[in-house]
Amino acid sequence: MKTELAPLNPDVEEALRPEKNDRSGVGVHYADAYLKPIKKRITLPDGSKFSAKRRGLKITLALGTEKGEGLLRRIEKGPNPVDMFQAALEEANANFAAKLIVEDGKFWLEHEEAS
Repeated sequence: MKTELAPLNPDVEEALRPEKNDRSGVGVHYADAYLKPIKKRITLPDGSKFSAKRRGLKITLALGTEKGEGLLRRIEKGPNPVDMFQAALEEANANFAAKLIVEDGKFWLEHEEAS
């Protein structure tokens, strides 16, 4: 089942501007801006709850009791914050019961319908 969650944040590129330097080395401001539209708990049509958040270097996707986590890794994926974030999101998706995808300027969640 594929469910639309929210539109992408149009201001996400603003977080990459040099004057917005967050000095983290991994682009935490970019990660926060990217996840902002889906940070709050979203109730899906089948009643399950979905959320996405960043805490420290960890990106966490949660659907009901299932969780997927990925880390922002500068040494392996850096120095571009966009590449580091996408790698962390792919890692979280790989460890998750569902899959968060971006398509047509929107966040979508592919998941099994709860029974």
